[in-house]
Amino acid sequence: MPIPGPDIFSGALRLGPRASAPIALIAIALGGCSMTLGSLTTSSEPREEPAQLAASSNIASLTETIKNNPNDPQAYNMRGSVLAQAGKTEEALADFNKAISLDPNYGQAFANRGLIYRKTKRLDQAMTDYERALALDPGYAPAWLGRGMVYKARNQPPQALEDFNKAISLRPDDAEAYYNRGLLYQSEKQHQFAIDDFTTANGLIPQQAEPLLGRALSYLALGKTKEAAADLDEAVQSDPQNAQIWMTRGLAYERLGDKTKAAGSYGRAINLRPKDEAARSGFARVGGKPGQSYDTF
Repeated sequence: MPIPGPDIFSGALRLGPRASAPIALIAIALGGCSMTLGSLTTSSEPREEPAQLAASSNIASLTETIKNNPNDPQAYNMRGSVLAQAGKTEEALADFNKAISLDPNYGQAFANRGLIYRKTKRLDQAMTDYERALALDPGYAPAWLGRGMVYKARNQPPQALEDFNKAISLRPDDAEAYYNRGLLYQSEKQHQFAIDDFTTANGLIPQQAEPLLGRALSYLALGKTKEAAADLDEAVQSDPQNAQIWMTRGLAYERLGDKTKAAGSYGRAINLRPKDEAARSGFARVGGKPGQSYDTF
């Protein structure tokens, strides 16, 4: 049974005919189509922290704050957020644990710990923390978004969609929520709904390549190859080191019959990820020759 459509769309969600896109290649491209979700938060109006907060100087500053205020749960939550963004997962987890031990009603710390658990595949623990965060603050959008991702990982799309819809209703300017709902629609082959969500996400964060890649994949699945190629042209300029985007762009130009751009795109994907068999197969299919230069634009 199809998932019910969200309120912002007219009509119920429908299964439409699929285009005869090379689904194996599209699936490979989808594997790398991801974006930060459920950002670690430090205040009641959560936002993705600037990258520079992960610098060691910021960690040192927060450590000094904790030294001076050893019973301040917010200080531990803030340092945990910075540590997590710096890739220090277990240290971040320890800080969130400490914040929660100091304040068992600290909903943001539960949501942040839930994100750590989700990213480390401890889904049951993540679910418990997100549900605790929501019990403490039902209006906390990142917790709805995070729980939705747990449902998605558990292959429970109706529940995931319900949570994504709730997150969007609470924070309609959150590109992550639209993007991840778009991925859910895409996984359910509801490509026009996915395109709508990727378009909204792209409008909110035009510098990010992921919504463009997501939309391009849905365009390819619907046979709208020119639209896909246009998105991928923009995406590779936003993130030129992303092999998935170059490989998918090669597929788009291959379908358009432009073997030069296809070979160039597949070649760039191979340079970035030499063992990518899909890119190598595509390069050979369009007559690509190792050592030869190809224009990509």
